[in-house]
Amino acid sequence: MSYLTDPDIKAVMPPWGGDLAMELLDLIDFDLLSWSKPKWFVGFSDLSTLHFPLTTISGWATLHGPNLMDLGAQKLDATTQAVWEILESNRGTVIKQYSSTAFQADENQWGTASDGGFNLTQKTQWKRLDGVTSSLTFSGKLIGGCLEIISRLAGTPFGNVPLFKASNSPQGMTLYFENVEMAPCELTRALFSLRLQGWFDNLNGVLIGRSAAPDVSDPTKHNYLDALKAAFENIAVPVLYDVDIGHIPPQISLVNGADATVFFAENGSWVTQQL
Repeated sequence: MSYLTDPDIKAVMPPWGGDLAMELLDLIDFDLLSWSKPKWFVGFSDLSTLHFPLTTISGWATLHGPNLMDLGAQKLDATTQAVWEILESNRGTVIKQYSSTAFQADENQWGTASDGGFNLTQKTQWKRLDGVTSSLTFSGKLIGGCLEIISRLAGTPFGNVPLFKASNSPQGMTLYFENVEMAPCELTRALFSLRLQGWFDNLNGVLIGRSAAPDVSDPTKHNYLDALKAAFENIAVPVLYDVDIGHIPPQISLVNGADATVFFAENGSWVTQQL
């Protein structure tokens, strides 16, 4: 709590996500923080555990983007570098980020990499879940994070998205998430849980990051795309997947609580956010 309430600290940037941030939730007074001067809380993965209540309860804008360990390269790629532009901008600034040109398929080797940077070798292509290739645009207040985390916060005071939506986003909401480890059937269950709790009601759009989990190669078995299509079936909302979000770098930096506009096109997409 002392770091979060210290007025001389402008940002808290953990080096990496971890696994058990859930153990911290009962130790943090999020209502008290709503009266404290906000500061940036930055990162992704298990850090979504704290992003969510800091935004939905305390009213802070939180930054889902590269962890501190992602920022050690001698030269950062343009997608990763954008996190600094957000951190150094004033309230009301509009930030525009473009889809990356390439992403990294393998894991980072932090201990042996010569400069700590990413190996961006695979062509990036954001895709529409409905299979259509024509361009589209949607806008809404951003909220989201690591699906393994936020699906477990759903239904608790720390992840009451329907209440946050009703209180803070009359203009509509854009939900974003990424899957790290869940197999297709488990992913389907997690998404249906959110759907049944009203998370998908009155959305303006959905952004889904590249999945880091192994997919099912047997064409007769339920696979990753089957899971996504089942969860969003008969929901009239644009859904983009393979977006630059999460554990398969690089990733754009998304501010929970920011008003955002998303533009999709086959030859390149972008996101603008008003801080």
